[in-house]
Amino acid sequence: MVETPISKAEQLLNEIANIALVEFLPIVGPTRGKILAEEVKKAKPKNVLEIGTFMGYSTILIGRELEKTAKFITIEEHTTETEVAKDNITQADITVNVQIINGDAIEIIPTLNDLFDFVFLDASKEEYLQYLKLVENKLTKGAVIVADNVGKFAAETKDYVDHIHTSGKYNSRYIGVGDDGLEISIKL
Repeated sequence: MVETPISKAEQLLNEIANIALVEFLPIVGPTRGKILAEEVKKAKPKNVLEIGTFMGYSTILIGRELEKTAKFITIEEHTTETEVAKDNITQADITVNVQIINGDAIEIIPTLNDLFDFVFLDASKEEYLQYLKLVENKLTKGAVIVADNVGKFAAETKDYVDHIHTSGKYNSRYIGVGDDGLEISIKL
């Protein structure tokens, strides 16, 4: 049996996951990452917003599932992580163009003029609801919002999860993975 050569993106994802495991770095990781990638494949988004780039792991996971013509904006507050992410995304050799914005998402989201059909939240957990409220009027009908770490950070994300479940604006489900999980919501 002939083995399929591993892509640059897959190789880099494995390297980042190994570093994150050793250094206890907060990435979505392979298990929750697989769920995230499946949601992207199902949604086939044209305009993606990611809040919290960190090392670019989830950016690469999402980006390799997108059509080349898709628009992908990711926001990272910390300059050092922005530079690491830029380097990792370039090395991954994904076809979609990723725009990395360095700064505070709470200040940047209101300046974005795009409509988004996919949003991934993985930054300051206690700010998830603020991020959502800032992007809500920029979401298309049927937009998918994936929020990471709502299991492990249940207290910090409670207001976000309560809003998602009680606002009447979303259909939502929680997918648990070990002691953590993802809240996956679809805008009605």
